[in-house]
Amino acid sequence: MSAVPPLLGTALALAVWGVPVLPLRAGKLPFGNCPACTGTPPRCGGRPSMVVPGTCACPAPCHAWAAATTDPDTLTSPPWARPWRTAAAVAYHPGGAGLTVVDLDDTAAVAWARAALPPTLTVATTRGEHWIYRGAMSSSNAVRPGVDIKSLMAYARWLGHGVGTMSTLPDAVRALAVKEPPPARRTPQSLTGPLRGHGGDCPHRTPVFLERGIAMAEQRITEARSAIHATVYRTFLAVLSKHGRCGCLTDAHVTRLFTAAQTKGETARHCTDAWTNAITTLGL
Repeated sequence: MSAVPPLLGTALALAVWGVPVLPLRAGKLPFGNCPACTGTPPRCGGRPSMVVPGTCACPAPCHAWAAATTDPDTLTSPPWARPWRTAAAVAYHPGGAGLTVVDLDDTAAVAWARAALPPTLTVATTRGEHWIYRGAMSSSNAVRPGVDIKSLMAYARWLGHGVGTMSTLPDAVRALAVKEPPPARRTPQSLTGPLRGHGGDCPHRTPVFLERGIAMAEQRITEARSAIHATVYRTFLAVLSKHGRCGCLTDAHVTRLFTAAQTKGETARHCTDAWTNAITTLGL
């Protein structure tokens, strides 16, 4: 009996723990799609981006994350075992294991995570760290400078067990993947005024609380180095979710937020659309 390739041994151990695995070739790339599954329709039963992990019945692993499996027979059968002989790394499908990986690509991203996210299981990478949380969500790239989210329909390299205790996926990570919806249909207008609220006493009318919230929102927009559109929308959404129902936002507050966004290159029209979309999303 031939010896089991070391990486296949690692993959089998992960599979026992319920982690769907797949082999990677050099350059962190999955093995290519087979001819059978690139046809129309593919034999595996769906588009490459939609097939279920482990359902491919083709001669070799394909479809990247969708080829990940926990079935030891699949991993060791001759057609599927062959790529492990030349594989450069083991990858896994985080979402298939009920996990989310926050991929921090550099020291600046790691410093941000340490200040903004709850601690969790941490794995060192070549240039940064993987922060792994219990819970699955949609994957998204470049949610912040140097930060990707890998969970459903994505794969991550297996780099060891890491250190620390795994925490439950926090809302702060889920919020990073929020995308701005298309501009809401509306009558052309200049939306720069505050919301008037829904009556009753405003619980936020303290100068310190309100000023701190607006200042933090301005800072978040100003410090954004990429994904400016999404950052502006998420910031408007956060401000309105906290202060939009009671009418404590004034013209001056809204102007400050719009000014911060326009300083980063946003147009007045985009600011208005983002504000409108946030109001619509919150049902205000």
